[in-house]
This record gives sequence, structure tokens and C-alpha cells, in this order.
Amino acid sequence: MALNGMPLLLLIDDEPAQKRLVSALAARAGWRTIYASDQDAALATLGTRDGMQLDAVLIDHWNPAMKPVETIRQIRERRPSLPILVITSQNDVLDAVEAMRAGASDYLAKPIAPDRLLAALNATLDRAEERSGELRPLTEKLTAPLAFNEIVGGAPHFLAALAIAAKAARARVPVLIEGESGVGKEVIAQAIHAASPRHRNRMVAVNCGAIPANLVESELFGHERGAFTGAFERQIGKFVDADMGTIFLDEVSEMPLDAQVKLLRVLQDGEVQPLGARLPTHIDVRVIAATNKVLEEEVAAGRFREDLFYRLNVMHVTVPPLRERSTDIPALARHLLARLSSQHGLKNLSITNEALGLLMQHDWPGNVRQLQNVLFRAAVLCEGDFLGPQDFPQIAAQARTLIPGHTNAADNADHNDGGAITLYEQTGHIRQLADIEADVIRLAIGHYRGRMTEVARRLGIGRSTLYRKLTELGIDNVA
Repeated sequence: MALNGMPLLLLIDDEPAQKRLVSALAARAGWRTIYASDQDAALATLGTRDGMQLDAVLIDHWNPAMKPVETIRQIRERRPSLPILVITSQNDVLDAVEAMRAGASDYLAKPIAPDRLLAALNATLDRAEERSGELRPLTEKLTAPLAFNEIVGGAPHFLAALAIAAKAARARVPVLIEGESGVGKEVIAQAIHAASPRHRNRMVAVNCGAIPANLVESELFGHERGAFTGAFERQIGKFVDADMGTIFLDEVSEMPLDAQVKLLRVLQDGEVQPLGARLPTHIDVRVIAATNKVLEEEVAAGRFREDLFYRLNVMHVTVPPLRERSTDIPALARHLLARLSSQHGLKNLSITNEALGLLMQHDWPGNVRQLQNVLFRAAVLCEGDFLGPQDFPQIAAQARTLIPGHTNAADNADHNDGGAITLYEQTGHIRQLADIEADVIRLAIGHYRGRMTEVARRLGIGRSTLYRKLTELGIDNVA
């Protein structure tokens, strides 16, 4: 990091207007930018005092003065751990795949969305993710929303969370979604919006943690021209932009206290007052908030307003981490591979049982988002028609470290499967037999990949009995 404490970005671009735009956006997140016009200048910069302190590199993929893929390879050889971001005016997945194979960490398309760039830059500073060695690539651009019946998962706690979310969709009240980073809070928020009476209007997503503290009010509520130094034009805030629709406030716990006061007024009165405006603007917006923290603890620590917490927490959804629903990983992996194939032009890959067993062993600190990234990386680099354990070397290395002498991933997957059946309710009482039986049947169908004859044989019941139980227990589309 630079000596003045600001993260340092190297922008490789020879277009003055683009350089000014990117440096201005980066400055909003507290970054300092230095420049190189071509590959030779960029490689020379790596050896300078500033170059030794770089936190990220941003390359214009269509800079005519260089070959971007070669530049990525050259930088990667010299600085293996330095995050490299790529921007392009083209929306061709082949360019993205080529850049990722060369060693790029993330990919953005022109015109550059400020929130997307700030989020990508901030992600490079997350040292925990850097240590994990996983990419943050195009999988974060799997933007097609899913309906509730399309969300993959059969674990009881996860199904309970979806049930609450589905009920919340039909109401007109705020929703608070809590869960670790990467569990799919935005996916659930999109499903809530899609199932709500507001589905014909927009859902505007805002990452509160990616906006500098001094700009949160301006971004959310807007400002008038001349409201503060640098306010050369009037800006419409995100709340007004989402009028008659839904606004999704991700990482709402990162919102400064003064902005929390204004958010409380929106929830109470349905009014927004832009900075510098004399009169408020009435809006009709449904608020869905999400956080990877426990807001009650933030309230107790004085970092979040108690009155705002109760306003947001009318409907509460807690999304369990992936490690608590490992039996969902086989179906989830196949689903994500299918989406990658359909949305990004990659070939349609299958995945072996051994590879699925390996994935089920992993603790997944980054949850579903990390699983997406791992699968994307493996799919990009795979030369065959299916993914095996050899396509997940980092996961395999961690599994060998955690389980010395372990040689059969499928055996450990079976062990994990059995441990995933919950016998007790949160109250401490034994769960009803029908609920436990439903979990066992779901697990068996997933384990044997929907081969119902094999499922019935392994469960020791007839095939007709199995189908009758599916109907009685209300089990649908679980494999």
C-alpha cells in the first residue's frame, strides 16, 4: 500500500477521458491512481517505488497500443499475487475467458458502472479472499433473477428461510435478510421482488459498504446542483430511482449513523429530501435490507440505530451458510454449471461424483459465491467434457491438509451426508418423524442423482411406496 495510506491503482490506458473518469471514480473510494499508456510503460512502472506498492492493476482490454492478454501474462509473471482487473467495450464472453485464463482477477464492461468498479476495487483489499486464492470473475455477473421455485436447496433450515421470504414477498413491509457474505442474500431479495406486486417495476441494488461514507447520503437520497463542493450537476438518488419498485440495501450495517436517520424518515414518512433541496419528495419504495452481521449486536454496540433496526426487521430472513447445507452442493454445483454454460458461452460440463464429494468436504467460507467462482475457474480451464477432482487443486490441497491420509472423497461425502440430518428443533425437542423422513428421502434422491429405483432399493421400500411418500410429504424437485 502507498506510503500515504491510500491504496494504489495502476491504470493502463492511453485515452485521456477514460483515465480521468476511472481515476475520479477510484478517488471516491479513497484510491490513488498512477498511469501507464502501454505494456512497456506498465512493466517499467512495476519496478518503481510506486510500482512496488501497487494494490491493483486496471487494464483497458481494447487499448490499441498493446496486446492485453500478453500484458496480463507479463504482469502475472512478475507479480503473481497482484490483482488485475480488465475493462472492455465489448460484451463478448470469449474475451473475458481469454483474460481470465491469462490471469485476470475480474472483468468489467464499458460503460463502467461506478458501483461495480468500486466494489471490484474494494474486493482486491479483502485479504481473506486474497489468501484463499480464488478468483472473483464473471460468476458475479450471473444476473438473471431466479424465482423461488428455481432456487436450489433442500436443507431444512434453507427451506424454512425461503418459506419466510416467500411470505414476505406478498406483504408490503420491509424485509431484513441476514447471512454470511456469499450465501445468496441478493438472490433471495430478487426472488422477493419478482414475487411481489411491484415486480413490473425496478429493483435497484445498492452496496452500502462500497460507497464512501461522505457520499452515502448523496448516492441514496440525491443532491441539488451546488449543494456541496463538486456538486456541478443535480443527481437523482437511488431511492427516487426506485420509486414504485424495490430498493435493495446490501450491507446496510455499514451505513453511517447520519444516513441512518434519513433512511428512518423514508421508512416512516415515505419522503426523501435531497441534499440542498428545500422540499422533500414523496416516494413509494419497498425496502429490502441485507447484512452479513447480526444487527442486534450492532445495535447493542451503538453502531446501528435501534429504531431503524425495528423498522427494517418487520420480516426477518436468516440464510444459513453453505457449510450447514452441504447436501445441497451436488444439485447446486450442477445448477451453477448449467447457468455458466447458458449465460457465458462455456461448454456444458458434467461433474463426477468424486469431484462432488470433494466439494462437499470443503468448509466454503465464501459460501455459494465462492462455489460459483471455483466452478467458473474450473470450467474455464477444463479441457475435457467433465470436471473431476483434478480440476479443483486448491480444494483438494486443503482437503488433504485437513484430513491426513484420506483417499476416498466419496466416503467422506457419505459421512457428511449422514451428519446433515437435523434431529432436534431449536427448542431442544426431537423433530417430528415425518420431517426427518422427508430429509432422509431428499438426501437419498440427491445422493443417487434422481435414480428413483436405486433410491427405493437403498431405503428398503418399494418404488410405488417411495412415490406415495413423496406425495404425502410434499417433496417436489429435490434432486
